[in-house]
Amino acid sequence: RRYWSHDDEAVRSAQTSLANCLAEIGRKDEALVLHRDIYSRRVAALGASHEDTIVSGLNLSACMQILDLWDEAATLLRDQVLPEARKSLGDDHDLTLGINQNLAAGLANNPDRTRDDLLE
Repeated sequence: RRYWSHDDEAVRSAQTSLANCLAEIGRKDEALVLHRDIYSRRVAALGASHEDTIVSGLNLSACMQILDLWDEAATLLRDQVLPEARKSLGDDHDLTLGINQNLAAGLANNPDRTRDDLLE
């Protein structure tokens, strides 16, 4: 008999590893689908302000940026992930600072950015 864990967080953690592996081997579209699913499940199960959910949002945005989905990644970080990180972790938390850095890098690397985008 095989043992299958029914611990949803253990499953989501394994799925995150799988999504990261898929992205590493060039299967980025599949990774994106999996990251979206993981993020939405964590929001539903843990709430948007839980640290694991925030990390999943950051992973999702990074995958979006790899696929040149700059606007979608920036919107996710700016409107959902960053406000929750600030509220639950604080402005000086390493994860919150990393989200700010990811958002800034995404805006800077977006070839369609405008001056106004960079000033926000």
